[in-house]
Amino acid sequence: MSFTEIFKSCSWDETSKSIYAKTAMDVEQALTASKRSLEDFKALISPAAAPYLEQMARISQQLTLKRFGKVIQMYVPLYLSNECNNICTYCGFSYDNKVKRKTLSPMEIMQEVAVIKDMGFNHVLLVTGEANQSVHTDYFKKVLDLIKPHFAHISMEVQPLDLEDYKELTPYGLNTVLVYQETYHEEDYKKHHPKGKKSNFQYRLDTPDRLGKAGIHKMGLGVLIGLEDWRTDSFFTAMHLSYLEKQYWQSKYSISFPRLRPFSGGLEPKVAMNDRELVQLICAYRLFNEEVELSISTRESDIFRNNIIKMGITAMSAASKTNPGGYAVEPQSLEQFEISDERSALEIAAMISNQGYEPVWKDWDSSLA
Repeated sequence: MSFTEIFKSCSWDETSKSIYAKTAMDVEQALTASKRSLEDFKALISPAAAPYLEQMARISQQLTLKRFGKVIQMYVPLYLSNECNNICTYCGFSYDNKVKRKTLSPMEIMQEVAVIKDMGFNHVLLVTGEANQSVHTDYFKKVLDLIKPHFAHISMEVQPLDLEDYKELTPYGLNTVLVYQETYHEEDYKKHHPKGKKSNFQYRLDTPDRLGKAGIHKMGLGVLIGLEDWRTDSFFTAMHLSYLEKQYWQSKYSISFPRLRPFSGGLEPKVAMNDRELVQLICAYRLFNEEVELSISTRESDIFRNNIIKMGITAMSAASKTNPGGYAVEPQSLEQFEISDERSALEIAAMISNQGYEPVWKDWDSSLA
């Protein structure tokens, strides 16, 4: 059975009702379970779990220490292009946002790489808008070939590609691909993506399957928190993760928690999520899955990121610029979204160390081998 078949067998409305109907007894059963099911995950993300947050955090910390130890992986995004053919209601790169467009040349990429390496990073996340005429598979091959000697781990967050494209890119040094569904609410997905290839909900939903078939080392999943009900969206993410781990057991997996952030003419969140609820969600994922990596970006405030270190997070970005050329070439160009934690990489590393954890500048496999 494919994930599409599983997904189409579940009603968004019925799933949402099920989550909100969970009781304190359901939460307590989930907390004491030796292995937690998707039904347990529903309970842990439900409003009924809110009074149990401290207990969830303690268990989450214990499970994370058992599996990952006291280390936090450090990474940095490198925005290659803000060209985009999609209209998305929440993104600064949206096609209908009349701004100066830029795609980095090889020389400019190396200028950015030099600054990133000076900051200490050995794990880079390549990011672009979705513009097949300029940022396509051949462009990615050239970029990967150019930067591969400089990084131990290369991740990519670009437009979903065909299976053959992923197979072609892997030998060039691509380790990880992040592809966020944005929302699993199919009808409202179309409202947020009215134009461009990204408007194809089904093609995006099938992307992790293509990654699994291509043998990608690690996949990153997630939704844009704020587009729709975060509890229901997160359940579908957990269901997707569960399917992928069984189907493509050779790959590793990570979950990210991007909350909707302001941009030029930005979209207000449909459903707000407060900090306690984000902590609840992070802990719920850890209790549900001891192996999955959990990542938090500079979208979140410095205070929040300081306090989340011990609660289940395993990876953290730092010193992020969300515009092409933001580190050296063109610092004042349009950002995709506003970051919140503006501290330097060294400041973040010091904060992690002060809490008794070790900032790791490479991927887990490389650093712990």
